[in-house]
Amino acid sequence: MKVTIIGAGAIGGLIGTRLAATGEAQVSALARGATLAALRERGWRVRQGEALIAAPVAAAHPVEEAGKLGVQDLVVIAVKGPALSQVAASVTPLLGPQTIVLPAMNGVPWWFCKGVAPFGDAPLASVDPDGAIGAAIAQANVLGCVVHASATTPEPGLVDHRMGRGLIVGEPAGGMSERVQRLAALLERAGFEAKASENVRLDIWYKLWGNLTMNPVSAITGATIDRLLDDPLVREFCSAAMREAAAIGARIGCAIDQSPEDRHAVTAKLGAFKTSMLQDVEAHRPIELDALVSVVREIGQRVQVPTPNIDALLGLARLFGRVHGLY
Repeated sequence: MKVTIIGAGAIGGLIGTRLAATGEAQVSALARGATLAALRERGWRVRQGEALIAAPVAAAHPVEEAGKLGVQDLVVIAVKGPALSQVAASVTPLLGPQTIVLPAMNGVPWWFCKGVAPFGDAPLASVDPDGAIGAAIAQANVLGCVVHASATTPEPGLVDHRMGRGLIVGEPAGGMSERVQRLAALLERAGFEAKASENVRLDIWYKLWGNLTMNPVSAITGATIDRLLDDPLVREFCSAAMREAAAIGARIGCAIDQSPEDRHAVTAKLGAFKTSMLQDVEAHRPIELDALVSVVREIGQRVQVPTPNIDALLGLARLFGRVHGLY
C-alpha cells in the first residue's frame, strides 16, 4: 500500500510513523526545510514516554518532487488550515480514481457543505475562498476524518505523542462503505482507536462545537482550559456561542443532543490543558481561526441563524491575531 503524508508535523508524523511501523505500507512524506532534512536523515520518529517508535520514510519536497511519488492509495493531509490552499496543488499528482484523501485537520473542512441545502456546490469562502481546494481534490476521493489525539513536535521530524489515539473516518455523504471499513481496520492495526462512522459530518461538528470557543478564548487570554471553565463569565460566554453553533448544526443535519454544560464537564477532565491554538500563539505560528470560527459564522449566515456571540468571539480573536501577526 502506498501512503503519502502531507504535513509531517505532530499529527501527520504520528499517523505516518504508526502506519509505516506496521510494515503494511510504504509511507512517504511531503515536507519542507528542517522537517524535510530531519526525515531524510532519521526517518519517522514518535516518542511515547520513554519509548521511541521509528520507521523509514521517503521524504520529498511538495513542489519539486511530489510528482515523483506517483499515484497513492492514501493521502493524509495534516497541515494547518492556513496552509491548505498552498499545498492543495501538490495533491493532484498523487491522485488516481481510487485514491483516498484523508484531511486530518482541525475544524470544518472545505468539502463539509458541498451538496447540502442551501449550499449546493458553492465553496465555503472562509476555508476555500476561490474554490481552488475543491477544484484540486475531487469530492469522490475524500473521506472525512476527526482526530482525537494530542501531540507536539519538540524538534523537526520528532513527534511527542502526549495522549489520545482516536481517529474517526467516514464518507462525506454519510452511510457505510467498504473503503471506510478497510481504512478503519488499517488504522486499528497501526495502534489507533479507529471508528468507522456513518455520520462523520456530525462527528466533525461535535468536535468543532467545543473547539470553537476553547481554542480562540485560550489564545486571546493565554489561559489553560481549567482556568477558562472556572471563570463563570467566560464559561457562560462560551456556552452562549455553543448554543448558537448547536442551532446551526440542527439546520444542516448535525444536531447535537448535549448541552454546553455537558460538554464542559467532558472538557474539564483535561485539566490544565493548552489548546492547539494557544500552542500556536506561543510558538508564533498562524492561528487556525477561519476553519474553527469564521466558517461557523458563514454557515450561520447561510442558514439564517443569528450568531452575536460567535461574531464577538471572531472579532476579538481576529483582531488579536492581526495585532500579533498571526492572522
